[in-house]
Amino acid sequence: MAGVPAPALSIAVGRAGGLAACGAVLLEPEQIIAWAEEVRRGGCQAFQVNLWIPDPTPARDPLAEERVRAFLGAWGPPVAPDAGNATPPDFSAQCEALLACNPIAVSSVMGLYPAEFVVQLKERGILWLANISTVAEARAAEAAGADVVVAQGMEAGGHRGSFSAQDAEAQQVGLFALLPAVVDAVSIPVVATGGIADARGIVAALALGASAIQIGTGFLRCPEADIHPAWARALGHTAPEDTIVSRAFSGRAGRSIKTDYVRAALSDSAPPIQPYPVQRGLTASMRAAAQRNGDVQKMQAWAGQSSSLARAVPAYDLVRTLWEEVQQTLA
Repeated sequence: MAGVPAPALSIAVGRAGGLAACGAVLLEPEQIIAWAEEVRRGGCQAFQVNLWIPDPTPARDPLAEERVRAFLGAWGPPVAPDAGNATPPDFSAQCEALLACNPIAVSSVMGLYPAEFVVQLKERGILWLANISTVAEARAAEAAGADVVVAQGMEAGGHRGSFSAQDAEAQQVGLFALLPAVVDAVSIPVVATGGIADARGIVAALALGASAIQIGTGFLRCPEADIHPAWARALGHTAPEDTIVSRAFSGRAGRSIKTDYVRAALSDSAPPIQPYPVQRGLTASMRAAAQRNGDVQKMQAWAGQSSSLARAVPAYDLVRTLWEEVQQTLA
């Protein structure tokens, strides 16, 4: 999850036997390298780094953005006229940083890595895990040279990994329908993710053909994740129906807690949400103020549909406990 790149969490997961990971879309190249160095110093040598595949440059509508700024001003500090100009770090430079880190694996989301970058990965023996949300995307990833596909069900917290921003909300498939279909469609290993936070979900995913499990929201209440306490507390009592997929924070579809802000942003009276990354820039001041004030109703509180299963325990203990519970369930 972008915004939760805490090295301490990755180190703990790696030490417990999992594959440490970093959502690096918001990190500058030097920050990616620094993250990798810190994780290695912490005794975790096996990790993967994830990048977004950039969307085409969005069309801008100054009048529409002005309406969004006025709307957001009621939810936080005044929004600067140039707030929508914020851009993500340079993707090519990030890719170079990934190669310099030489991780055991890299992963992609929102699309596929360029063919020339895939060649460089293969030359270095770096595995490519391609996040997908449909059977068609899984087939495309295998054809492009992915070593593994990560099937993301609609239950997942955070951004949906759809290749097309337009399809991310329209094509929502639950994990236990998506997973067996993807397993049958490709010949490479399939990792299951989305709505898995306890041994029951892990065992069910393995039974449906998954080779491994990826957990996101299930780690967010661990102290090493270092998210705001108000967000962590809210996860503990968020029912599946209390989450929602929207573009309200970034302009890209993602599942979060159904907060007051999200409800308002999706109301008929709200101005149209702007595309990524414009919307992300426009909401930045509101999100920052919410973090300072501990106001979860205005916070970018990502949450999967199994949020209430997340445990507020150290990450190392969580990984070990989950695996023990899986073995007991299988037995």
